[in-house]
Amino acid sequence: MYVAKFANAVYVLHAFQKKTQKTEKTDIDLAAKRYKMIGA
Repeated sequence: MYVAKFANAVYVLHAFQKKTQKTEKTDIDLAAKRYKMIGA
């Protein structure tokens, strides 16, 4: 689960079920895109 914590809120950017040790690039990219969308 990727989250972003701010002074007044915590946002869940992306949640997924891992089936391997490696995190897929698409999951990382999606979380990064959503992080930018919330103005961070």
